[in-house]
Amino acid sequence: MNITRRTLLAATAALALTAHIQPATAEDVTLNIGYQPIVEPSRVPQADGTYEKVTGAKINWQKFDGGADVIAAIASGSLDIGYVGSSPLAAAASRELPVETIFVVGLISEAEALAVKSVAKPEELAGKKIATPFVSTAHYSLLTALKHWKVDPKSVEILNLRPPEIAAAWERGDIDGAYVWDPVLAQLKKSGTVLATSADVADWGGPTFDAWIVSKTFAEEHPDVVTAFVKVTGDATAAYRANPDAWNAGSPEAEKIARLTGAKQEEVPALLKGYIFPTLEEQAGEALLGGGTAKAVSDTSAFLLEQGKIPAALSDYSPYISARWVTDAAKLAY
Repeated sequence: MNITRRTLLAATAALALTAHIQPATAEDVTLNIGYQPIVEPSRVPQADGTYEKVTGAKINWQKFDGGADVIAAIASGSLDIGYVGSSPLAAAASRELPVETIFVVGLISEAEALAVKSVAKPEELAGKKIATPFVSTAHYSLLTALKHWKVDPKSVEILNLRPPEIAAAWERGDIDGAYVWDPVLAQLKKSGTVLATSADVADWGGPTFDAWIVSKTFAEEHPDVVTAFVKVTGDATAAYRANPDAWNAGSPEAEKIARLTGAKQEEVPALLKGYIFPTLEEQAGEALLGGGTAKAVSDTSAFLLEQGKIPAALSDYSPYISARWVTDAAKLAY
């Protein structure tokens, strides 16, 4: 399929979906969305304005460098929908923040990793300065890796830095390593080596993922808008999964993703391969929103409690995970 035809089909589908779900007009609903500059398929409809067209809402897009900041913004009421990792989600749910997980964007594989300088093996991490954004999936993965390697976290100087700060500290030589995500990770790998990826950590019992969450108040007041948001997100994933090779370095998709994330356009195809992106249909299955996601959040919370990162863990995390939105979105007719 050539680009022109694909674009025409996408536009036609968006118009059809808009007519079908009859969303509120832009004058009726303002949707505040907090995103992170992470290389993944939904950056494309974000750049295209497809979310605005399909939801019918006026959208205020706000960029954040970490999930903890997104959670804080949702808690303050300044965001309605936010992009977070599984660790910030677990921390938020453990504090009983009224949010709901509506879409698992991607299972993190090689898109997050521990990059180091002058460290050949895990035992040499003792006494080193390792940066990571606290209460992030990267932070959780770093602690899980240290536990797996039987390296005392107290023997490592773990610094709380956001991705842009990590990039700057790395260039200055202020840190010995960092557990972080792309596109900053890609910069670190040019002059450093990878000691472990989140694919490794998943094999060691600490799987992580990124997700979109919604304020329960907004979801109750504007369910059609949330369903339409999930549908657009799912379609973006489906488009990539159907033909990942078409999202090559010279493609409009790569250009749009690079523009919104700061990644180099030629690196986008490789960075996309650092995640496993579940389709809309796969989302509702028992492995994800139908049960597996709640278990993953529960396991993450137990680990965070053990590490003293949260005051308490809940007995049941299912109220913070919902398959309703992906199920409803999958029913929307074109």
